[in-house]
Amino acid sequence: MAARTAPPPMSIDSARYPRLSRIDTPADLRRFDETELPAIAEELRAYLIESVGRSGGHFGAGLGVIELTVALHWLYETPVDQLVWDVGHQTYPHKILTGRRDRIHTVKQKDGVAPFPKREESEYDTFGVGHSSTSISAALGMAIALQQQAGKDGKADVPKVVAVIGDGAMTAGMAYEALNHAGGMDTEPDLLVILNDNRMSISEAVGGLTKMLGRMTGSATLNKLREGGKKLLGDKNKPPARFVRRWEEHWKGMFVPSTLFEEMGFHYTGPIDGHDLPALVGALKTLKTLKGPQLLHVITTKGKGYELAEGDQIGYHAVGPFDPSKGLVAKTGAKKPTYTDVFGDWLCDMAAAEPRLLGITPAMREGSGLVRFSKEYPERYFDVAIAEQHAVTLAAGMATQGAKPVVAIYSTFLQRGYDQLVHDVATQKLDVLFAIDRGGVVGPDGATHAGNLDLSYLRCVPNMVVMAPADENECRQMLTTGLRYEGPAAVRYPRGTGPGVTIEAALDTLAIGKAQLRRNGSRLALLAFGATVAAAEQAGAELGLTVVNMRFIKPLDRALVLELARTHEGFVTIEDNVVAGGAGSAVSELLNAEAVLLPVLQLGLPDAFQHHASREDLLAEAGIDAAGIRAAVLHRWPQLASAEEGSLPRAAGA
Repeated sequence: MAARTAPPPMSIDSARYPRLSRIDTPADLRRFDETELPAIAEELRAYLIESVGRSGGHFGAGLGVIELTVALHWLYETPVDQLVWDVGHQTYPHKILTGRRDRIHTVKQKDGVAPFPKREESEYDTFGVGHSSTSISAALGMAIALQQQAGKDGKADVPKVVAVIGDGAMTAGMAYEALNHAGGMDTEPDLLVILNDNRMSISEAVGGLTKMLGRMTGSATLNKLREGGKKLLGDKNKPPARFVRRWEEHWKGMFVPSTLFEEMGFHYTGPIDGHDLPALVGALKTLKTLKGPQLLHVITTKGKGYELAEGDQIGYHAVGPFDPSKGLVAKTGAKKPTYTDVFGDWLCDMAAAEPRLLGITPAMREGSGLVRFSKEYPERYFDVAIAEQHAVTLAAGMATQGAKPVVAIYSTFLQRGYDQLVHDVATQKLDVLFAIDRGGVVGPDGATHAGNLDLSYLRCVPNMVVMAPADENECRQMLTTGLRYEGPAAVRYPRGTGPGVTIEAALDTLAIGKAQLRRNGSRLALLAFGATVAAAEQAGAELGLTVVNMRFIKPLDRALVLELARTHEGFVTIEDNVVAGGAGSAVSELLNAEAVLLPVLQLGLPDAFQHHASREDLLAEAGIDAAGIRAAVLHRWPQLASAEEGSLPRAAGA
């Protein structure tokens, strides 16, 4: 693998950013007086808009935490104090303040800044995150370990630990598991959880918690009492104010039926305006002195400070390069449909033909292509928030009653619902279709979002049918096949567009377990799975080899594989999945079971977590683009490059 070379840094304009240009680390930030923090926040906001406009990347979430990021790094002694971010796409301001300011324009690019917190990138990134809802568990673990170590060392001062959870992440069950543990410990951990409440995930946040928080923050009576009390009582350190604070939770409960966080053992503070820096710093100063589990509830606006992003929080969640003075501009001309588009259109077409179809997403309506379905079939659309485990078992429950649930989910997010897929769906052979987006190499979002493992973790599950389409029309056919199949099925497709074949309107099915011979050649057979078929065809044509679109990872086309084994001198399996336990392994297992000794070269993704880069770069890096396939075949069978006649060497005893 070639050595990585970081893109060059970009020097900051000190005239436009007189304060930010002097901040290379949080230690530099802490040299400023508290009165200058609002001005620093404004410079940081402007710089974020400028840099993301140049590079693209996650946008709205970072704008919403500018003030919070400044306050935390100014008040806490990071990196000694541990700051744990949840939903990593809100950390661009954090990266700018922690030594990556001049390289933030390289975010998501090959060898550039990672789009999410990454421990190997910076000591300030205390915990790597791509999925949501991990911060409280991780921060609690840190707090426990730090307190125990301090006790062993006889130290009085223990580093502070702060978890920032937001963008809908509090809707996931893991967050409540951590709250329940932290709040119920006999030795209370010193832990601060900051709930960044912006009412959003990527789409609007949903569920009972969102409604409860809305009642808390929207109660006119509660807010009038709070603000009126502050004015009446004056200095918060005087006895009357201290007395009233002891009663605060009591009269808060008059307007909020259940103060959830207090009941779970946390001292609740808030809600406060997350864009009011003096208020934030004041609250954090107080909380920093308190012992035990604390929860600070801040209200923020996603996209704050950039009017277009505030008005279109979904559209500006993540953006490509754009001119901040103009905003996002819609692309004109014919648009090639992505696999996500193919799924979204199929779902609506199939819903019209199959009244039992129900659509489920764990907070990924836009990313998974369910926008149209949610509008046309709102009574059959279920956004369960960031709760992948629940999404899978919800589908299982629906299937027991004769429904035809479709779980639209990213490959990497399905990993969170794997136990439910095995235990609740496959064990009971329930009729659930998994439409798995972002399978294989994903690209700029990096290792946390890569779908590199799904063929391996799906094909080992009994009762599963697992398919991977070579093109857009085949994707539509496979989705229909999976829905019509009586049992659990998965269609796994990549991010982005396919080869551009015509998509037929018919809802046709494919014969389960039957591959497609794409090219008759000689000597070697290239057995390609899913998105690798086009590259295999190109390499096969150049070398005169047989090419097969395998279509099904499980069940394999046993008859065709054994027939090709009799007429060819070797196999090359190709997949955009890790080689370990993947589709190529299934082919080798079949040959071994049938006592067929045949050389098999398995090509796929490496036994490593690939860094962020474009999808094309990562496929080439793994050697499964057309050039890589050709090179690998010629390296294994150099005779193919010569004019010499004769058979290729077979395995001993063949």
